[in-house]
Amino acid sequence: MSTLKKTLMALAATTVVAGPAFADAHMAPLEGTLRIISDMSNPAPRAVMEGLAADFDEMHENLTVELEIVDREAWKSQIRNALSANPPDVVNWYAANRMGPYVDAGLFMDISDMYANGDLPGLDAVQGAMTIDGKQWGVPYTYYQWGVYYREDIFEELGLEEPTTWEEELSNCQAIIDSGRKCYTIGTKFLWTAGGWFDYLNMRTNGFDFHMQLARGEVEWTDERVRETFANWRQLIDMGAFIDDHQTYSWQEALPFMVNGEAASYLMGNFAVAQLREAGLTDDQLGFYQFPMIGDYPMGEDAPTDTFHIASGAQNVEAAKAFLQYVTSAEVQTEINGPDALGQLPVNANSSVADDEFLEEGFEMLSNNATGGIAQFFDRDFPAEMASIGMEGLQEFMVFPDNLDDILERLEAARQRIYE
Repeated sequence: MSTLKKTLMALAATTVVAGPAFADAHMAPLEGTLRIISDMSNPAPRAVMEGLAADFDEMHENLTVELEIVDREAWKSQIRNALSANPPDVVNWYAANRMGPYVDAGLFMDISDMYANGDLPGLDAVQGAMTIDGKQWGVPYTYYQWGVYYREDIFEELGLEEPTTWEEELSNCQAIIDSGRKCYTIGTKFLWTAGGWFDYLNMRTNGFDFHMQLARGEVEWTDERVRETFANWRQLIDMGAFIDDHQTYSWQEALPFMVNGEAASYLMGNFAVAQLREAGLTDDQLGFYQFPMIGDYPMGEDAPTDTFHIASGAQNVEAAKAFLQYVTSAEVQTEINGPDALGQLPVNANSSVADDEFLEEGFEMLSNNATGGIAQFFDRDFPAEMASIGMEGLQEFMVFPDNLDDILERLEAARQRIYE
């Protein structure tokens, strides 16, 4: 059965549960056209988005839902124009700082009233990710954990346990190298994977608050604390911990090194699990652990959060708000984040987490062991231009670590220009 068909069946079942409640919530029937532009262009997310649109359309007899799906990468450069001229009612985007430019430009609608009026039950824990200047500018619909996915069978073969400290991580890595393997696979061809490594090393070396200060431009890149982060990173580089020529691989192209046992682990988001399973690894061969502690700081985590927003120029605000209520409801959240759909974590506290080893571990970690705070990811927390220049520098460092001084001076010059 196709992913699309399974998703539509799941959402049809959801309508039975959620439909009457939403019908009761709107005394006047929704009318007209609801226009949505979505960047959920990969196969499984596309199936989810098409299912949501069809389901919501069916629930409201006098409403027509028009859905346009655009390429996820292309959307990053198209969204501003789309919001400026004949804007749709609802769009996909990202939480936290990535909302900033569109909030500042007056392109996203303030929906604080929905949170204040109790229209979005179960979202209290994620409200902060949607807040800028004390107001809320959209709703999240899915998030997922990052962490270290590893070959459990290789660890068992070498007598290794999941590390909780940096010293244990380094010791494990040396044992893996001594066995003829690399510690980590990675593909930095498209740069952002290097951003994940910097996020974790910096949050662990200097703490979550420092990391976010750097993201806001409040700390110089030449600061000694930043250099300490790179010094920790260089320990791994000098050991030969990473696969060779990683700058020539995308993140997907780096997966076979772990599948074939040439590398023991991958610092990655939970979306990699499906591809590792499809490549033949069983859950008995796969494990997951939280990136270990370095400094004595509460643990911060990357948990990118995808969002829906109402355009400030929306023509059908009532329908747009109703759609946001619908997509964040507990039942719909359970369905669209399930293993046959997005395979991620629901944002509604009243939803059920899928019966999946890694989703359950991620939910536990983010709920109970992310006391430092939740970051969105390097290219979401830093302004777009700073993120682009920064990730170029991070990849260069991984290939040419002796260039660190030049890299940091370049990044600092960019910080002074971009944040002025």
